[in-house]
Amino acid sequence: MARAQFQKGQKVWVESVGAWAQVEKVLPVWAKGFDEPVRITYEVGLGREFQAAELQLPAEDASATVLGDWRVLRARNKWQEPADCAHHPFPGSYPVVVTDKADWGGWRVPGAEYDRDPERIEFQSRLIAAAPDLMDLARELVESVSEAPEDAPPESLHLARRARDVLRQITDVLAAPGDLPRAATADAVEAA
Repeated sequence: MARAQFQKGQKVWVESVGAWAQVEKVLPVWAKGFDEPVRITYEVGLGREFQAAELQLPAEDASATVLGDWRVLRARNKWQEPADCAHHPFPGSYPVVVTDKADWGGWRVPGAEYDRDPERIEFQSRLIAAAPDLMDLARELVESVSEAPEDAPPESLHLARRARDVLRQITDVLAAPGDLPRAATADAVEAA
Protein backbone atom coordinates (compact mmCIF):
# COMPACT_ATOMS: atom_id res chain seq x y z
CA MET A 1 0.00 0.00 0.00
CA ALA A 2 1.10 3.58 -0.60
CA ARG A 3 1.99 6.11 2.04
CA ALA A 4 2.23 9.87 1.56
CA GLN A 5 5.82 11.05 1.45
CA PHE A 6 4.97 14.76 1.22
CA GLN A 7 2.47 17.01 2.99
CA LYS A 8 0.29 19.84 1.76
CA GLY A 9 2.22 23.11 1.73
CA GLN A 10 5.63 21.43 1.64
CA LYS A 11 8.30 22.90 -0.65
CA VAL A 12 9.59 20.34 -3.19
CA TRP A 13 11.91 20.28 -6.19
CA VAL A 14 10.20 18.96 -9.33
CA GLU A 15 13.05 17.34 -11.25
CA SER A 16 11.25 16.86 -14.58
CA VAL A 17 10.33 20.56 -14.71
CA GLY A 18 13.46 21.90 -13.01
CA ALA A 19 11.61 24.16 -10.59
CA TRP A 20 10.61 24.52 -6.96
CA ALA A 21 6.92 24.13 -6.15
CA GLN A 22 4.61 23.67 -3.19
CA VAL A 23 2.45 20.63 -2.68
CA GLU A 24 -1.10 21.93 -3.14
CA LYS A 25 -2.95 18.62 -2.79
CA VAL A 26 -2.15 15.07 -1.76
CA LEU A 27 -4.25 12.83 -4.01
CA PRO A 28 -4.70 9.24 -2.77
CA VAL A 29 -6.16 6.65 -5.15
CA TRP A 30 -8.39 4.17 -3.34
CA ALA A 31 -9.43 0.72 -4.50
CA LYS A 32 -12.39 -1.24 -3.25
CA GLY A 33 -11.50 -3.72 -0.54
CA PHE A 34 -8.26 -1.99 0.57
CA ASP A 35 -7.86 -0.11 3.84
CA GLU A 36 -5.09 2.13 2.50
CA PRO A 37 -4.64 3.96 -0.82
CA VAL A 38 -3.00 1.95 -3.59
CA ARG A 39 -1.23 4.98 -5.08
CA ILE A 40 -0.63 8.60 -4.09
CA THR A 41 0.08 11.48 -6.44
CA TYR A 42 0.73 15.14 -5.70
CA GLU A 43 -0.69 18.32 -7.24
CA VAL A 44 1.95 21.06 -7.21
CA GLY A 45 0.32 23.60 -9.51
CA LEU A 46 2.28 22.74 -12.65
CA GLY A 47 -0.55 21.35 -14.75
CA ARG A 48 -0.39 17.65 -13.93
CA GLU A 49 -0.08 15.24 -11.03
CA PHE A 50 3.37 14.04 -9.98
CA GLN A 51 4.55 10.77 -8.45
CA ALA A 52 6.70 10.90 -5.29
CA ALA A 53 9.72 9.70 -7.29
CA GLU A 54 9.56 12.90 -9.38
CA LEU A 55 9.79 15.16 -6.32
CA GLN A 56 12.71 15.88 -4.02
CA LEU A 57 13.15 17.65 -0.68
CA PRO A 58 15.82 20.16 0.28
CA ALA A 59 18.28 18.69 2.78
CA GLU A 60 21.31 20.24 4.42
CA ASP A 61 24.65 19.22 2.95
CA ALA A 62 26.76 17.71 5.76
CA SER A 63 30.01 18.69 4.03
CA ALA A 64 29.09 22.39 4.23
CA THR A 65 30.21 22.59 7.86
CA VAL A 66 33.80 21.42 7.27
CA LEU A 67 35.41 24.13 5.18
CA GLY A 68 38.93 24.42 6.53
CA ASP A 69 41.38 27.19 5.77
CA TRP A 70 40.96 28.61 2.27
CA ARG A 71 43.69 30.90 1.00
CA VAL A 72 45.05 32.52 -2.15
CA LEU A 73 48.44 31.32 -3.37
CA ARG A 74 50.35 32.51 -6.43
CA ALA A 75 51.25 30.02 -9.16
CA ARG A 76 53.92 30.71 -11.76
CA ASN A 77 52.59 31.23 -15.25
CA LYS A 78 54.91 28.89 -17.11
CA TRP A 79 53.62 29.89 -20.56
CA GLN A 80 54.41 33.60 -20.28
CA GLU A 81 57.43 35.58 -19.26
CA PRO A 82 56.82 38.32 -16.67
CA ALA A 83 57.77 40.94 -19.26
CA ASP A 84 54.97 39.70 -21.59
CA CYS A 85 52.30 40.29 -18.97
CA ALA A 86 53.33 43.61 -17.44
CA HIS A 87 49.67 44.72 -17.38
CA HIS A 88 48.85 41.99 -14.82
CA PRO A 89 48.64 42.96 -11.14
CA PHE A 90 51.25 40.26 -10.34
CA PRO A 91 53.27 39.70 -13.55
CA GLY A 92 54.36 36.11 -14.19
CA SER A 93 51.83 34.54 -11.83
CA TYR A 94 48.12 33.90 -11.36
CA PRO A 95 45.97 33.30 -8.26
CA VAL A 96 45.08 29.83 -7.03
CA VAL A 97 42.59 29.37 -4.18
CA VAL A 98 43.55 26.27 -2.21
CA THR A 99 41.03 24.59 0.05
CA ASP A 100 43.22 21.87 1.52
CA LYS A 101 45.96 21.87 4.18
CA ALA A 102 48.39 20.39 1.65
CA ASP A 103 48.14 23.47 -0.64
CA TRP A 104 46.26 21.67 -3.40
CA GLY A 105 42.64 21.25 -4.39
CA GLY A 106 40.35 24.18 -4.91
CA TRP A 107 39.92 26.78 -7.63
CA ARG A 108 42.16 27.65 -10.55
CA VAL A 109 41.58 29.69 -13.65
CA PRO A 110 42.85 28.97 -17.17
CA GLY A 111 45.65 31.27 -18.27
CA ALA A 112 43.72 32.58 -21.28
CA GLU A 113 40.82 33.62 -19.05
CA TYR A 114 43.21 35.31 -16.62
CA ASP A 115 44.78 37.26 -19.51
CA ARG A 116 41.37 38.59 -20.57
CA ASP A 117 40.62 40.34 -17.25
CA PRO A 118 43.27 39.84 -14.56
CA GLU A 119 41.74 42.36 -12.10
CA ARG A 120 38.38 40.52 -12.15
CA ILE A 121 40.07 37.15 -11.59
CA GLU A 122 42.14 38.58 -8.71
CA PHE A 123 38.93 39.87 -7.09
CA GLN A 124 37.18 36.52 -7.60
CA SER A 125 40.07 34.66 -5.98
CA ARG A 126 39.96 36.91 -2.90
CA LEU A 127 36.17 36.55 -2.70
CA ILE A 128 36.33 32.75 -2.95
CA ALA A 129 39.07 32.58 -0.30
CA ALA A 130 36.93 34.74 2.03
CA ALA A 131 33.77 32.64 1.46
CA PRO A 132 34.14 30.45 4.60
CA ASP A 133 34.49 33.56 6.80
CA LEU A 134 31.49 35.21 5.13
CA MET A 135 29.49 32.02 5.63
CA ASP A 136 30.41 31.96 9.33
CA LEU A 137 29.40 35.62 9.62
CA ALA A 138 26.01 34.86 8.03
CA ARG A 139 25.49 31.91 10.41
CA GLU A 140 26.35 34.06 13.43
CA LEU A 141 23.89 36.74 12.29
CA VAL A 142 21.09 34.20 11.88
CA GLU A 143 21.86 32.63 15.28
CA SER A 144 22.03 35.98 17.09
CA VAL A 145 18.61 37.01 15.80
CA SER A 146 17.00 33.58 16.23
CA GLU A 147 17.73 33.58 19.99
CA ALA A 148 15.30 36.47 20.56
CA PRO A 149 13.67 37.62 17.30
CA GLU A 150 11.16 39.81 19.13
CA ASP A 151 14.03 41.87 20.61
CA ALA A 152 15.92 42.33 17.33
CA PRO A 153 15.56 45.56 15.37
CA PRO A 154 13.67 45.25 12.06
CA GLU A 155 16.86 45.90 10.06
CA SER A 156 18.61 43.01 11.82
CA LEU A 157 15.64 40.71 11.18
CA HIS A 158 15.71 41.63 7.49
CA LEU A 159 19.47 40.99 7.26
CA ALA A 160 19.14 37.69 9.15
CA ARG A 161 16.41 36.50 6.75
CA ARG A 162 18.60 37.38 3.77
CA ALA A 163 21.55 35.60 5.39
CA ARG A 164 19.37 32.53 6.07
CA ASP A 165 18.24 32.47 2.41
CA VAL A 166 21.83 32.74 1.16
CA LEU A 167 22.95 29.97 3.54
CA ARG A 168 20.17 27.72 2.22
CA GLN A 169 21.40 28.27 -1.34
CA ILE A 170 24.80 27.05 -0.19
CA THR A 171 23.90 24.23 2.17
CA ASP A 172 20.70 22.74 0.76
CA VAL A 173 21.03 19.83 -1.61
CA LEU A 174 18.25 17.73 -3.08
CA ALA A 175 17.36 14.31 -1.74
CA ALA A 176 14.60 11.84 -2.37
CA PRO A 177 12.25 11.62 0.62
CA GLY A 178 13.26 8.03 1.38
CA ASP A 179 16.96 9.02 1.59
CA LEU A 180 16.46 11.42 4.50
CA PRO A 181 16.33 10.49 8.16
CA ARG A 182 12.99 11.31 9.78
CA ALA A 183 14.40 14.27 11.76
CA ALA A 184 15.89 15.84 8.62
CA THR A 185 12.56 15.53 6.84
CA ALA A 186 10.81 17.35 9.70
CA ASP A 187 13.46 20.08 9.66
CA ALA A 188 13.05 20.52 5.90
CA VAL A 189 9.30 20.91 6.32
CA GLU A 190 9.74 23.55 9.03
CA ALA A 191 12.38 25.40 6.99
CA ALA A 192 10.12 25.63 3.94
